[in-house]
Amino acid sequence: MKYGIVLFPSKKLQDLANSYRKRYDPNYALIPPHLTLKNAFEASDDQIKEISSQLHEISAKVMPVTLRVYKVSSFSPVNNVIYFKVDPTDELNELHHYLHSGTFGDTLEYSFVPHITIGQKLSDDEHSDVLGQLKMENFNYEEEVDRFHLLYQLENGSWTVYETFRLGKDC
Repeated sequence: MKYGIVLFPSKKLQDLANSYRKRYDPNYALIPPHLTLKNAFEASDDQIKEISSQLHEISAKVMPVTLRVYKVSSFSPVNNVIYFKVDPTDELNELHHYLHSGTFGDTLEYSFVPHITIGQKLSDDEHSDVLGQLKMENFNYEEEVDRFHLLYQLENGSWTVYETFRLGKDC
């Protein structure tokens, strides 16, 4: 089965992201707005039990994460993805590091750029137009996130929560 690990922002930030995603993201109906901590990976039922145990250990080591959205950016020219740029705080980087080292170690396809996707698979012209408009908007949003989620993919391609992990030593 295919799994992934994400942070979900608050409903307020999800609503803001969805106001763009419903127009510019074909994956809008498959998963809520999120910050990907670990890309999709395959695991068996036995493996996921061990992974879940390790995720509980990691969650106790990392304090809650501050999500600061401060602008819109893009991965162009690599691909036409538009996203809310999230400040790479120490806690966020630490959590990402734990999820990509030890038994979670893997080769990263791209360097970690914390973001919440709001548009993807756009034509070059549409990408340029939408990005130009959104760069004129003022984004300054901050919140604390105290949990991350292990998701699994359903047969229809949508993602749902398998387990939630609270951040911090006193959880």
